[in-house]
Amino acid sequence: MKIFFDIYINYETFKLLLWGMFATGLIVFVALYFTEAGYGRFFNSKWGPAINNKVAWFAMEVPVFLAMTMLWLRSERQLEVVPLIFFFLFQLHYFQRSFIFPLLLRGHKKMPITIVLLGVTFNVVNAIMQGGWIFYIAPEYLYTRDWLSSWQFVLGTVIFFSGLYINMQSDHIIRNLRDNGEKDYHIPKGGLFKYVSSANYFGEFIEWVGFAILTWSAAGAIFAFWTFANLAPRANSIHKWYSEQFGEEFSRLNLKRIIPFIY
Repeated sequence: MKIFFDIYINYETFKLLLWGMFATGLIVFVALYFTEAGYGRFFNSKWGPAINNKVAWFAMEVPVFLAMTMLWLRSERQLEVVPLIFFFLFQLHYFQRSFIFPLLLRGHKKMPITIVLLGVTFNVVNAIMQGGWIFYIAPEYLYTRDWLSSWQFVLGTVIFFSGLYINMQSDHIIRNLRDNGEKDYHIPKGGLFKYVSSANYFGEFIEWVGFAILTWSAAGAIFAFWTFANLAPRANSIHKWYSEQFGEEFSRLNLKRIIPFIY
C-alpha cells in the first residue's frame, strides 16, 4: 500500500497497525477511567496551553478529512462504486465534524492544545487504517457491486445513519440547553436522553458500529472499539457529574451512561 510520502505498507505491516491500535485502545479505555480528558466541562489547565474551542475542533477533525481524501485520490480504486460509497459515508461524518460542528458551538470555552494534538494523531492514523483497508489492502474481489445488496451493507448502512441522526439530534439538544449568556447547566432531555445521559456519545458509537458492519472489516471494528474506549469513560464521568450536581432530580431518571438499558 503506497501512502503519504511514498511510504509502503504491506498486508503484514497493516495487521501490526491494527493490533497496535487495538492494544492502544485498551490502554486508553482503562486510563480514562482514572484521568479525565481536560476539555469541555472538565477543562483543566494542567493539560497545558489552550485555544478557542471552535478552532480546536476544526484543527482536530479536519486532518482526518484531508488524509482520507488524499488516500482516495492516490488510489486506483477511487472510481469503484462500493469503495466510493464507503468514502462518502466516512467523509460525511467528518465534513460535519470539521466544517459545521465547530461553527455551531456556543460560548467561549477553550481546549488544551495537548488534547488537540492527541486527537490529530489518532485521526490521521485512523484515516490510514480505514482508507488503507478500503482503497489498498482489501482484496479486489471483495467490494464488487454485489456488496450493495449484502446483509452487511444494508444493515450497516441503516445503523450508520441511525447513529448519525442520534448524534446530531443529541448535539442539538445539548447546544440549546441554555439561553445565550446563561452559565448554569441543565439535564438534557428528549431523544435518546430519555435512556442515557450521553446520548450524543451513544449516537457516535452506533454510527461507527454501523460502518464496521457495512465494510465488514477489522479496521472498522477497531475504530468502533476505539470510539467506545474513548467515549465510555467520559460518559461515566459526565454521569457522575450530573449526579453530583442535580442529586435526586437526576437519579430518579434512572438513566444509563452510554448504552440504553445496559451501561
